[in-house]
Amino acid sequence: MIKRLFDILSSLAGLVLLAPLFVLIALAIKIDSAGPVFFRQQRVGRYGKPFRIFKFRTMRARTIETRQLTVGDDCRITGVGHFLRHYKIDELPQLINVLHGTMSLVGPRPEVPRYVACYPPDARRIVLSVTPGITDWASILYREESRILGQASDPEKAYVDTILPIKLRYYMRYVQERNFWTDLQIICKTLVAIVH
Repeated sequence: MIKRLFDILSSLAGLVLLAPLFVLIALAIKIDSAGPVFFRQQRVGRYGKPFRIFKFRTMRARTIETRQLTVGDDCRITGVGHFLRHYKIDELPQLINVLHGTMSLVGPRPEVPRYVACYPPDARRIVLSVTPGITDWASILYREESRILGQASDPEKAYVDTILPIKLRYYMRYVQERNFWTDLQIICKTLVAIVH
């Protein structure tokens, strides 16, 4: 109850305060490349229920769905997109998801169905028992995930076999130890990681 109230108040305040920034970002995206301002993609939410996640579009519109992993200096990323991704600004529209209730500020990151299918049964049961979030321990530790994947000979295999299992351990740790103070700690550490 406290978590949901915090999510509502924080996301509402964030959307109101950041509205002028959203307008500037939208203009920059439209000037930089053709296509919509927002990128929406199906993700798997609590209890396995699918939902559409909101992000600022950072890739050329016609190339977005060709590959679901972003690897290294991905040629699909636009000029503005590089800046938005570096500072995680592309994630800000997920405040809409938080206000709507399909996401929380803190929780396991929601994956696309393709990778949720790779979850072991126990991990799937635990991770999908809570509302997914904008940030969590794995998001902080794997901020440079695309760069790591860019160094792999087979990025898809590296993600499924190496990175995803580690992420799942952090997701499960969060679910099992979650409380309001842990959420505040994760939010603070996320902000520190972004500005560094």
